Amino acid sequence: MKLWLLRHAQVDLAEGLCYGASDVPAHAELTQEAAQAASVLVPVGAPVWVSALGRAKALAQVLQQLRPDLGAPIVDARLNEMDFGLWELKPWDAIPRSAYDDWMADFAHHRFGGAESTQQVINRVADALNDLRVSPYSEVVWVTHAGVIRAVKFLVDQGALPLPVVIHSVDQWPRDAPVPGGHLCIEW
Repeated sequence: MKLWLLRHAQVDLAEGLCYGASDVPAHAELTQEAAQAASVLVPVGAPVWVSALGRAKALAQVLQQLRPDLGAPIVDARLNEMDFGLWELKPWDAIPRSAYDDWMADFAHHRFGGAESTQQVINRVADALNDLRVSPYSEVVWVTHAGVIRAVKFLVDQGALPLPVVIHSVDQWPRDAPVPGGHLCIEW
């Protein structure tokens, strides 16, 4: 199976703010550019799943306008970005060092900001991947976020089925993800 992972365009927020589950808009012109770039990449008729957050849905909607063969995107909240709880929309440099230290000490299970742990993100992404394993499709498009893309990379790199897999340390977490508006194609 090929999984096309499209990351939403740059958001309309000041630099340096923590945002995950907050439903912040993406820059409209950059969303258009990202959709145009993706429109020449994704295969004909591939089904599109999209995060429930507006910045991802905006990209999926413009992509569908450019490529009607893809059909209407299917909204799936399992593709949402991580919820950073108390730290949502706060400057990263205003978050106490102790909050980072607690997260790194228990990267799998600590709820950074009190809302969602890394393992919870991994589990919901694994659930969505498991659904793909039994689907009739050979290629699928997800319009999503950096954290979800990293979770996919982590799970695919682990190679264990059925998913999920437990993450034991931050060292296992993929460092790179596509830039806003970018993409990645994974075969698994």
